Amino acid sequence: MIDDILEFNRRFVREKGYEPYITTKYPDRKLAIVTCMDTRLTELLIAAMGLRNGDAKIIKNAGGVISSPFSTEVRSLLVGIYELDVEDVMVVGHTDCGAQHISGPDMVEAMRSRGIPERSIEACRYFDVDFDKWLCGFDSVEESVRRSVAVLRNHPLIPEDVRISGFIIDSVTGELTEVC
Repeated sequence: MIDDILEFNRRFVREKGYEPYITTKYPDRKLAIVTCMDTRLTELLIAAMGLRNGDAKIIKNAGGVISSPFSTEVRSLLVGIYELDVEDVMVVGHTDCGAQHISGPDMVEAMRSRGIPERSIEACRYFDVDFDKWLCGFDSVEESVRRSVAVLRNHPLIPEDVRISGFIIDSVTGELTEVC
């Protein structure tokens, strides 16, 4: 699989397939989007919002969740705001999310079944990793989006003039529903 990707990439560069995608590091619409890594959203989210390459900074993770005020997602948003002129932030959850209902104990059991030794799991606990909190999902996409938006709106380092909003996108039709 990776060899096929590398071969395609060599042709892409040789044939200058990149030319339609040339843009700057600054988002043209001064927009950042925090969303899920779900493969259904790779092109659907952009198309459903009428965005093009270069319009927005897109930050993806499992569930599109802001897990804490000092997570890597917030770090990326702060860079976007202070270095790249981001003025609007959208948190976009989606229907039928695979991160919904996951649990720490189930994830740990899946690790064990894939051969991760118990000593590795316990070593993580030694470093205060709480699998129940770190690898948990959520029961409600709406509530997850609300919580993430609240973390951002109440963040001590995000200026009040940055507009933060929350949405759910239908993972089939692309329809956006505002949550907050």
